[in-house]
Amino acid sequence: MTDRTADDTTGGVAMTERNETAQPVTQRLTGTVANAASEFKRTTSAAASAVASTARTSGPAGAERAAAGGSSRRARLSLSRIDPWSVMKMAFLLSIALSVVVIVAVFVIWSVLGAAGVWDAINQAVKDVVGDSSAGWNVQDYLGLSRIMGFTMVVSVVNIVLMTAVATLSAFLYNMAAALLGGVEVELTEN
Repeated sequence: MTDRTADDTTGGVAMTERNETAQPVTQRLTGTVANAASEFKRTTSAAASAVASTARTSGPAGAERAAAGGSSRRARLSLSRIDPWSVMKMAFLLSIALSVVVIVAVFVIWSVLGAAGVWDAINQAVKDVVGDSSAGWNVQDYLGLSRIMGFTMVVSVVNIVLMTAVATLSAFLYNMAAALLGGVEVELTEN
């Protein structure tokens, strides 16, 4: 590489050659990126130690003040689309779990009522009100365990289908509304 410099002794322009060891561009960029990364680590570790020392000295309230002071990162995001397939899978699994809970709860409640003598008390109350004409009437013929559990199973299956369909339809409706309005905006803060 040549450099043009003015020569005071001759009054003319002299050509001088600079001999410098030119580093490849990738080495210079790598060095620059490494310097920036080390500066970032130093800055973030200093901020983290400042937050930690504030938290040690003044408790959780101090840590919150230090975090609010600018050392935490915030991101404002927009929920613009929900995948209907994943919503359908999650709704299906959650509705199955809810159905199992309902079936177990109905069985436990029916068993507790039977052990407490509620069914016998209802039979006695009906016999006292109606008289001897209801001698063959038994509440468990109408509210027996097998009948109640069968009804609970049918309601649970219908509930699984409806919850899955409604959740999937809600995801489609949200996606259409988000396409028009931009979606729900959420602000996330790093602790």
